[in-house]
Amino acid sequence: MSDSTPEPAERGSGAQPERLALFNDDPRLRRRRGWSGLIGVLIFAAAFGGLAGLIGGQVAGLVTAAVIGLPLLYVVMFNVRRQVWLEGKTVIVRTWRSRRIDLVEAQRIDLLVTDVRGARTVSLLVNAGQRGQTVKIDLAVYSGTGGRELGVLTLRRLADALVNNVEANGMVFAELLVAQLKSDARGDGAADRPLYRLASAAPSGKFAQRFTMEAVSRFVATLE
Repeated sequence: MSDSTPEPAERGSGAQPERLALFNDDPRLRRRRGWSGLIGVLIFAAAFGGLAGLIGGQVAGLVTAAVIGLPLLYVVMFNVRRQVWLEGKTVIVRTWRSRRIDLVEAQRIDLLVTDVRGARTVSLLVNAGQRGQTVKIDLAVYSGTGGRELGVLTLRRLADALVNNVEANGMVFAELLVAQLKSDARGDGAADRPLYRLASAAPSGKFAQRFTMEAVSRFVATLE
């Protein structure tokens, strides 16, 4: 990686932008996750339905199982179907239907750190300013001193798209991603990488911690 500086998007190019996965796109992993979720929903619904059945009879048990199980089943299926791609400057989100969010036109961008069972996920929360036009892009997941991160090419393409966003000051987030790329090129360990440092800086005991553009800008200013 000889030059990690983001570049403005090319204009007038007739070539179709490459589509890069921003979410795990392994069909086998999605199926395994779906079956695991389905089994969990059945066990959970059966437990509550059985308890209600002992108290109120068979009909009450079936109704309770349906009330508990159907919303959980919807959540499981939603997550199984969810796929996120980057295509040029546009993020495409597919669940029951497809949505397209233009990173250059987004009105607000925040950095979000979530903590679930000791695994911290660093994400960009992109808001296009319209109903249903919000997307969370997971950049890295860390647990202990290791984890997994988006690939170098994907991070670079994200930086190239964000640098053109004036409304939400995307330059700040592009510089963060460039700093991550430079850290990767130097061969830094996880603990020395910017995204890991941000994940570690989030307070413990909170499921989600939002970093505003101003907070990210102050952090980026401390990086080399």
